[in-house]
Amino acid sequence: MLFFIIWLLVLGASVYLFKRSAGSLSLLKPNMNSIIFYYSFFISSYIGSLFIATDTDGYYMLNKLTHEEYRMIGFVAVSFVMVVFPLVMFIVSKFVGFNAKKELDSYLRKEIVVPFGKRSEFFWIFAGLSFISLAAIAYTMLKTSHIPILELVLRTTDMSPGELRIEAQRNFGGNVLIRNIFAIALTPLMSLIAYVYMVKTGEAKWILLFLALFGGTILITTYDLAKSPIFFYIIMFLLLRMYVGKIKFTWAKLLSWGSIGLILLIGMYVVIQGVTDVNSYLSINSGPIGRLIFAQIAPTFLHLNMFGEAIPFLDGRGMPSIILGIFDIEQVKSARLVMSIAFPEKVEAGTAGVLNTLFIAEAFANFGYIGIIAGTVYVAFLVQILYIVFLRLPKNPIFLSLFVYFSINIPRTLVGGFSDFLFNPIWFLVTGLFTGILLVIRLKIDLSSFWLRRKSRTEL
Repeated sequence: MLFFIIWLLVLGASVYLFKRSAGSLSLLKPNMNSIIFYYSFFISSYIGSLFIATDTDGYYMLNKLTHEEYRMIGFVAVSFVMVVFPLVMFIVSKFVGFNAKKELDSYLRKEIVVPFGKRSEFFWIFAGLSFISLAAIAYTMLKTSHIPILELVLRTTDMSPGELRIEAQRNFGGNVLIRNIFAIALTPLMSLIAYVYMVKTGEAKWILLFLALFGGTILITTYDLAKSPIFFYIIMFLLLRMYVGKIKFTWAKLLSWGSIGLILLIGMYVVIQGVTDVNSYLSINSGPIGRLIFAQIAPTFLHLNMFGEAIPFLDGRGMPSIILGIFDIEQVKSARLVMSIAFPEKVEAGTAGVLNTLFIAEAFANFGYIGIIAGTVYVAFLVQILYIVFLRLPKNPIFLSLFVYFSINIPRTLVGGFSDFLFNPIWFLVTGLFTGILLVIRLKIDLSSFWLRRKSRTEL
């Protein structure tokens, strides 16, 4: 009962602070901060933490705990994040004079402006990038010895879906950067940008480009049988349509979309993982429900249990490889290390890779409890600054699509690790690439105008 009372008090404080920092926690007006609250913290982390703390979870992963006191310690750590994270965001908002509700409502009403009007420079640059991305998808397919979704449909192998997925990820025969950057990272974002241009211009060239990129995105997000990428892309697309003004979220629509999503998810569990027992879908510790409330948070408790006890702290060796490379230090990912210790048989069988979890786990694995405190403050500060910047940037197809992209990918990364918030090459690339294109075209236009004005003055 004590844990439940604490849980309710912490949840109440978190809801209040998140609402003040986000502007709205209404499911009918989703935004980056509200998605963080609902997905990263409440559903993926805090519900499961209560069951784990009271030892009523029955989740297989928690059987690997060697010290039961870490059930309580983990609950306290997650409760700390639930309150301090939005508190830091609230303080940042106050410091920069950010009225979250007012500015979010203003952004939703704001008209989308297409930069450079009818000029075609951006389209041709974008079309070139689209060709590269689509070619990268074809390259990925050609260099993947076993395409999981194709193998599953044609049943041409004896490997399980899990083995096929690991095979596709680990034994990719091509350049990983081409696959990860141009195929997996760029294509979904470019499809969003193309969609906004299509809606705002109605031009056939943008319609064709969007359809090609949309089809490529569906392929690259489903080919390896991963369940979450396609769902997150659909959520991104729906969120973009809301910001564009093409749809308005209602409770009836949310219910229908949720029902369709649930049916698709169950279908994927049946087809991909062979789960046919009805009880598995109704149980809180297995199937989709267990995946939602335990799978992302249970490894946090394992991290707290193992590091400093069975495993020495990493002392920074889990930080981004680009930083460690300067000091000639090899990167050690805590999520992979915990998986190899907790489930060595799965790693050896090739059916498991890493145990991604709430970002504080990786921060703890590297720097102990000070990592949890400093990491929470740092990430919350960074997230709120990004939220404020995007709401204050011009609402054009590029910035709007980047806003939607980060509105989904930041919540996903919060339950994936800490090091990506120190340096994420994909985030830097996509942001720098498209803002760079805008700046270059703007500079070209300004220089052309300057030379025309100079020429006119000379002729006079």
